[in-house]
Amino acid sequence: MNNGSGKKRPSPASAPHPPPQQQHQKKHHPAMEEEEEMDEDVFLDEALLHDMEDHKELLPNSSGQAAIIRIFGVTREGHSVCCNVHGFEPYFYISCPPGMGPDDISNFHQILEGRMREMNRNNRVPKLVRRIEMVQKRSIMYYQQQGSHPFLKLVVALPTMVASCRGILDRGIHIDGLGMKSFMTFESNVLFALRFMIDCNIVGGNWIEVPAGKYKKSAKNLSHCQLEFDCLYSELISHAPEGEFSEMAPFRILSFDIECAGRKGLFPEPTHDPVIQVANLVTLQGQDQPFVRNVMTLKSCSPIVGVDVMSFDTEREVLLGWRDLIREVDPDIIIGYNICKFDLPYLIQQCTRFPVCDQPELSSFGPFLLLQRAEVLGIPEFPMLGRIRNSRVRVKDTTFSSRQYGTRESKEVTLEGRVQFDLLQKEDVHHSIISDLQNGNSETRRRLAVYCLKDAYLPQRLLDKLMFIYNYVEMARVTGVPISFLLSRGQSIKVLSQLLRKARQKNLVIPNVKQAGSEQGTYEGATVLEARAGFYEKPIATLDFASLYPSIMMAYNLCYCTLVTPEDVRKLNLPPECISKTPSGETFVKSNLQKGILPEILEELLTARKRAKADLKEAKDPLVKAVLDGRQLALKISANSVYGFTGATVGQLPCLEISSSVTSYGRQMIEHTKKLVEEKFTTLGGYEHNAEVIYGDTDSVMVQFGVPTVEAAMNLGREAADYISGTFTKPIKLEFEKVYYPYLLISKKRYAGLLWTKPDKFDKMDTKGIETVRRDNCLLVKNLVTECLHKILIARDIPGAVQFVKNTISDLLMNRMDLSLLVITKGLTKIGDDYEVKAAHVELAERMRKYGYLA
Repeated sequence: MNNGSGKKRPSPASAPHPPPQQQHQKKHHPAMEEEEEMDEDVFLDEALLHDMEDHKELLPNSSGQAAIIRIFGVTREGHSVCCNVHGFEPYFYISCPPGMGPDDISNFHQILEGRMREMNRNNRVPKLVRRIEMVQKRSIMYYQQQGSHPFLKLVVALPTMVASCRGILDRGIHIDGLGMKSFMTFESNVLFALRFMIDCNIVGGNWIEVPAGKYKKSAKNLSHCQLEFDCLYSELISHAPEGEFSEMAPFRILSFDIECAGRKGLFPEPTHDPVIQVANLVTLQGQDQPFVRNVMTLKSCSPIVGVDVMSFDTEREVLLGWRDLIREVDPDIIIGYNICKFDLPYLIQQCTRFPVCDQPELSSFGPFLLLQRAEVLGIPEFPMLGRIRNSRVRVKDTTFSSRQYGTRESKEVTLEGRVQFDLLQKEDVHHSIISDLQNGNSETRRRLAVYCLKDAYLPQRLLDKLMFIYNYVEMARVTGVPISFLLSRGQSIKVLSQLLRKARQKNLVIPNVKQAGSEQGTYEGATVLEARAGFYEKPIATLDFASLYPSIMMAYNLCYCTLVTPEDVRKLNLPPECISKTPSGETFVKSNLQKGILPEILEELLTARKRAKADLKEAKDPLVKAVLDGRQLALKISANSVYGFTGATVGQLPCLEISSSVTSYGRQMIEHTKKLVEEKFTTLGGYEHNAEVIYGDTDSVMVQFGVPTVEAAMNLGREAADYISGTFTKPIKLEFEKVYYPYLLISKKRYAGLLWTKPDKFDKMDTKGIETVRRDNCLLVKNLVTECLHKILIARDIPGAVQFVKNTISDLLMNRMDLSLLVITKGLTKIGDDYEVKAAHVELAERMRKYGYLA
């Protein structure tokens, strides 16, 4: 499709529903909050006071310098929005020292202001500590019989001053009449952007409304967005993502890929090797086909059907063309393969070689000065890709880590107002042949362009297939954090956001806990029952606990605010019927005395998930179903993350008393389930066979009832689940889920079998922990194991499986095997001697080093 029509966003002037500025007295439009990062979307501004006198009342101090929050979003009509929010001030709490009354606050304020001024001598803000208020709050930590206590709320001028103020209070200051005092701070580590969202009841992916007459058109736009205006934070109206406000915004998604002409035998480097092609596809969220499909090439390129081929004579023109495309299309989301580690940093570093920006006010950022600045700071920057004018893109080294992909070096690229989805690494055409294609003729460059376009199209297909946008938006809505936080931060920020919101409702404050690492100790994990390895030709019923760890926390009211210290157990003299002692020896009050915040959060999450699953069954619209499915998945993940948040010793608010209590209850329940199954389902109890638990892992047990048919095993599984569930405290529930028949149990966490949820036909072959699902083996092993399992489990041909293995080994020894099946793609992150278990690639690397092939 040619990109000549429909490339730009629809003009607000020609839109069927005019934007807020044009309907100032009639109507207003909500905008979906898209992305918010403290570093990018919280900024200082003095120009507002000097250049825009009609905005003076929006600034909270006389100097004109204030923290302003940017909210980037999209209207229902597809117009991009930048809302500059004024008036919200950073703050945190400290516990009020005994003996300090309201009359002492003024003196304390003066002392703290003086210490802050010593640390911020060059700051022109007249008042660094704006005000100090005495408020009644209660710490979330530990059960407290009495109500609230006096706390001091410290409001500072700028977000950066929270850390310096906290440092002064941690070290201690001298107060007349009280002596030297150090203070524990509360909520002093909350990101300013997140603090704003919590206080304004805004969540990620939220529709926000600014009423008519409550905003002002910016006199000088600071962004490239179509609509930009200023308002006070108190005028924002946040709509809960329900009903009409649960719909998805019409995001513009740019998927791109670049090709570089590398030198022979060398991987491309931005200081030497040019960008020769950039392929771009732009899609509207919810639509299947892109409405922009083009490729920018260095030198001529033969036409490609349905694609706008844009050829340029110089690399500088290619880069300028791509910059102009970004500004013209104005994408909300940018996606691609490995774009954060390679494509974006490469483009940005290339731009330092050319004066790509032709705006007069940016002439000071010419190639020499910019490159010099990059060399000094180690951060290549260039003002071309984000939505904020005159703002330089920032690139810094970072590390990406996950259980599935391991740890890999990456880059963090700051593009204000645009979310980046990196689809990670793919199998690529080798860089050594790209230069040959580029140096050929129009036809060879066309071949390269088609390949480049495919690499831009596939991420878009993956994004749709895996429903990334739906899942991430719904996760942001459930947890209350910006979408960008989900892509760049771990699980703990999501739980902390929910905890802060609930604590605010309950008038509780959360202490700032210093990171202690592993010094806090460890706790015993979940139980894994000894696996009785073997091949089972009778059905194996699987009994699973529904949301085990969240259910335990709800059933036993495990929370920070219900935990009773050993000293308080003796001192408070609590009645036995109001407390419970966990198997790990901790004491918590029951819900009849005080309901915990974590159980409340979990109840709301799981109740909302049930509601979402029920709505999903009734939904007919595919888009509505996608949103609801993403929502129920987000709710499930969020509920399961709460336990991990309490057990993370390097975290925001670790509490090993809670996490160890949860796992101790879990171990007890697995053992209890095994005991009841093997005691009740016996021949003495009137059953045909004695039941045997052959394996148990964290939240499930696998039972051989001895019956010959799948249907009989299912009936006994349901009976066992109902019987055992009746012995647990609600809402803990054991459910029958599936039957494996036949079943191959190799060892702990390694098994395979045919999975049955209905007695008439098996659903699939399910494998866990073996080579068919592992990523660390060559294709030969995967194919071999898959074929053997097929013969054993489906064809029931065990001799055939043995013969197949013998034939494969023979082919390997006789050199009749395709060598591509033997390739292992694996990285080394440390020296060979540091590996406890020597994998094949580690042994090979050591052998190559020994013979001088590696340094």
